[in-house]
Amino acid sequence: MDFTSIAKKLETICAINIVPFNEGTKEIDWQGVEENIEFLLENDTEVIVPNGNTGEFYALTLDEAKEVARKVTKQINGRATVVAGVGYSVETAIELGKDAQEAGADCVMIHQPIHPFITTEGAISYFKKIMEALDIPSIIYFKNPNLSDDVIKELASLKKFIGVKYAINDLPRFTQVVREVPKEHNLAWICGTAEKWAPYFYYAGAKGFTSGLINIYPSSSQKMLTALRDADDETVWNIWNEVIGFENLRAKHHDGNNVVVIKEAMEEVGLRAGVTREPVSPLNEADKEEVRGILRSWNMLKEEVKN
Repeated sequence: MDFTSIAKKLETICAINIVPFNEGTKEIDWQGVEENIEFLLENDTEVIVPNGNTGEFYALTLDEAKEVARKVTKQINGRATVVAGVGYSVETAIELGKDAQEAGADCVMIHQPIHPFITTEGAISYFKKIMEALDIPSIIYFKNPNLSDDVIKELASLKKFIGVKYAINDLPRFTQVVREVPKEHNLAWICGTAEKWAPYFYYAGAKGFTSGLINIYPSSSQKMLTALRDADDETVWNIWNEVIGFENLRAKHHDGNNVVVIKEAMEEVGLRAGVTREPVSPLNEADKEEVRGILRSWNMLKEEVKN
């Protein structure tokens, strides 16, 4: 397996697909999952990440997480690169990773450990054990600002470690670690905080970025990526200005709105998104109206598009 070529494929938009839950039972709406994935593929999405945080990974049972990765990988069938999210204990992450590997996923994303007590050495051991237990390569989701970047630097030489989803919005810190990791390790650097931060991270070394927005407004995300690659600063900042209100609304309540704003917007434009599971609550009326206002500004509000 050519791990370097897989890493190169991550220098794009990593779409974190949503998982619709039926209202009332909150069971997974598998037809809705399929429709969401097909929507992403039809809009030229090159990397899809089942079991990401926007996919409410931590609200899924382990059996559900396995099934999400399996079904999404099977549906994609080589039409995009699949990066399956894994996490929890070392053993559980390996179990999820092996299941995704058997299903045909190209890579795994190891979620930031959620244990309340974590050390640099412990994190290095955590990520390393998971990577070494799998045949397919891994990226790590680096989110905890209290964890040292030494984790990345210590792991960088591992063959099956191919990328970092960096989700700490400290640009000097990110710039420093990119420059301290030797280029011959060929790590893919991915902005883990979406379109709001993508331009800043891009110029610091992250040639890919994650997106939840792409589930609803893929043309905007794709235009930003193209403009970044073309150094078309005017277009980059015009798009940034267009989507910043949406991304700020997702960040409200200490990021508590992250998923539910995406789902609300999808439902408003006629895409299947369903409800969220606890501990995420439905949007309040003020936030719903703000979603509608943003969609109206994009000319995407369902009833107005029909008229």
